[in-house]
Amino acid sequence: MPLSASASENKVLGTWRIVKAVVNPETDNLLPYGPQPQGLLVFTPDMHFIEVLNDPRVPKFAINARDKGTPAENQAAMAGAIGFYGTYTVDEHGEFTGNTVLGSTFPNWIGDVRTTDRLQLTVDGDTMRETFVRPSGQRILIEWKRVSLD
Repeated sequence: MPLSASASENKVLGTWRIVKAVVNPETDNLLPYGPQPQGLLVFTPDMHFIEVLNDPRVPKFAINARDKGTPAENQAAMAGAIGFYGTYTVDEHGEFTGNTVLGSTFPNWIGDVRTTDRLQLTVDGDTMRETFVRPSGQRILIEWKRVSLD
């Protein structure tokens, strides 16, 4: 059973800024959030996380009301951004072992439990690589950089 680690052991703890996101990096090299994606991934000491990603190229809605978007505006907004949060676990070495999604802008993820069989987070200093495979078979690679408090 995964354990929570102390702050000094927890390798994912902190705030991470997205560097790049790539779909099928070995073949297609598609950029789902554009060439300069924006987003943060935060892991708290009490074992919660929140992740928000967006493509800054998604155009603003013509009417300044989130619930009044056209079908095309809504489709672009949904395809160009995701936000979700939940809880996470690490093992006794502070390595990420999984998460549970408690809420998401994509309703299908709510309640999803992901272990390292489906989602891997590998930390090397101030760089983290997130890899997973979508149900469609597409491979996803997201690179993160730890946000410095200096």
